[in-house]
Amino acid sequence: MRSKFENSSSTLTSKMKYLSFLSLISFAIHSNAESTEISNSAPKVEASQQIIHQSHGIAMHGDLKYAEGFKHFDYAEPDAPQGGSIQLASRGGFDSLNPFIIKGTPAAGLNRLGQGMLYDSLTTQSNDEPFSQYGAIAKTIIWPEDRSYVTYKLEPAAKFHDGEAIQSDDVKFTFEMLTQKGHPLYSSYYGNVSKVETPDNLTVTFYFENTTNKELALIIGQLPILPKHYWENKEFNKTSLTPPLGSGPYKIKSVDPGRSIVYERVKDWWGKDKGINKGSHNFNEVRYDYYRDDTVAIEALKAGQFDLRVENSSKEWATSYNGPLFTEGKMVKQLIEHDNPSGMQGFAFNIRRAPFNDKKVREALGYLFDFEWTNKSLFYGAYTRTNSFFENSELASSGLPTGEELEILEGFKDQLPQEVFTKAFQVPTTDGSGNIRNNMRKAIRLFKSAGWQLKDGKMVDKNGQQMSFEITLASPTFERVVLPFQKSLKRVGIQVDIRTIDVQQYVKRYQAFDFDMIVSTFGQSSSPGNEQRDFWHSSEADNQGSRNVIGIKNPVIDQLIELIIQAPTRESLVARTRALDRVLLWNHYVIPQWHLPAYRVVFWNKFGYPKDKKTHYFTTNTWWSASKE
Repeated sequence: MRSKFENSSSTLTSKMKYLSFLSLISFAIHSNAESTEISNSAPKVEASQQIIHQSHGIAMHGDLKYAEGFKHFDYAEPDAPQGGSIQLASRGGFDSLNPFIIKGTPAAGLNRLGQGMLYDSLTTQSNDEPFSQYGAIAKTIIWPEDRSYVTYKLEPAAKFHDGEAIQSDDVKFTFEMLTQKGHPLYSSYYGNVSKVETPDNLTVTFYFENTTNKELALIIGQLPILPKHYWENKEFNKTSLTPPLGSGPYKIKSVDPGRSIVYERVKDWWGKDKGINKGSHNFNEVRYDYYRDDTVAIEALKAGQFDLRVENSSKEWATSYNGPLFTEGKMVKQLIEHDNPSGMQGFAFNIRRAPFNDKKVREALGYLFDFEWTNKSLFYGAYTRTNSFFENSELASSGLPTGEELEILEGFKDQLPQEVFTKAFQVPTTDGSGNIRNNMRKAIRLFKSAGWQLKDGKMVDKNGQQMSFEITLASPTFERVVLPFQKSLKRVGIQVDIRTIDVQQYVKRYQAFDFDMIVSTFGQSSSPGNEQRDFWHSSEADNQGSRNVIGIKNPVIDQLIELIIQAPTRESLVARTRALDRVLLWNHYVIPQWHLPAYRVVFWNKFGYPKDKKTHYFTTNTWWSASKE
């Protein structure tokens, strides 16, 4: 969720991806294994009739970049010194150290996957491949050619911070706990897992309902593994500020509720010498301080109260980071370009509510947002207009559909807007002067075709009720963008209220779908798959806490999502994703905003970091302290 930001692309995180594998030997004894039955639809696979893969990693499509026994990822510096500290900032506050449930606001450094700092997972994703996973807690991954199941052979050395070994029972317990009591996204992502077996302490197998969801053999691996002996007698679905037991490179050192959290590096961390971790997690201490206001945070950064900020405001980037601190080299202002999918940021409609349940109304409202004027007047011309939910990637649709994409869409021709086949999608544009009369006329015509008319200066329905709605924001810094939009809406007789609330209240309303319109982001990776269900699938529209904040219930989109998940090749994945993109765009579920294919980073000049090594995501995990502290 990035509604407080001008630009989502610089803060996108990796999508929820996971991984899994199975051995021919363990397959023979599964009939007597301890088993979690989720349904009766586990596939019957004859192991002798197909190729069984056994490896240190798995790729979604194609081959792994890194061979077995690799020393480090290319984007990490294996000899980076360890020590020192880094202080970071976050906005709002927090009231929980449990990121796995829908209740509460988790502290910075924790996320729904729970990976990175406090917890280890079965596998780790490399940041310089489209989608490949390498063993972490899992030493070996085994799977059949059809990916109907996956087995993990665990690292015997893997342990939790209290010294207890990580075993297959912990993996099984975690899966059950997260899918039954955790955040709804877990039951969505893992909905096609039919059975879990643990034939011994170091082997766990996940069976899948079908052989079409090829991504499951990867996304299972990103499951954060929780200690059964710690959680089994505790209430998992309640918020808590008691530091939990982890297994990752850091543990929680101290907590000042709502104000700060400090992590300290685990010096005897079991995974520190693995190739996937070499050159990473270099700071002895990582601290997050909370600020209620971005302006205060920026001044605190320049005063040395924290060390690094990824800036999302073009105004602040242009005006706030100048002067002696920068000319003398004490602070660094760096634009780091990337070619990652920028995803979509836009004004998101809650189509559960009128009048946004009418596609023509949504399309009409899109004509009233003047991006060109906004970009020139407010953003110093920094941004590019977004025309795709998969912007800045080969996954984005463009022009008219052709080839496999066209074949897919023609199968749904009678259920799609005709424009899908006859017009290249393009967001409405203006000349940037602030005069949008032509767009206003087009909008009024669309409103009229939807049963609305401009009467006595008000846009009213057949009952004389004026069109009105509220735009809910989490930060006052975005008001300067929304106020001109509000003014344009008022000119065609629409009453719009802008309401800015604190972050924690915003999160609660966001999760409960208690809003008319918000500014939302839909981050994408270069390998879309199961997470698309959480964004757009009908089954998630009424599931509070899901990322289907728009409320989409569209059977064509549901089927396109399944086609993406089942894509047999990279080429098919691209074609199917473009088809989904095109259908999302022509249904006008959002008013697209803008993107920047770069990270804007400001930091004190006391860090080292790998130079000229492009990755899919910006992270300080591979940075190190260069100061003599």
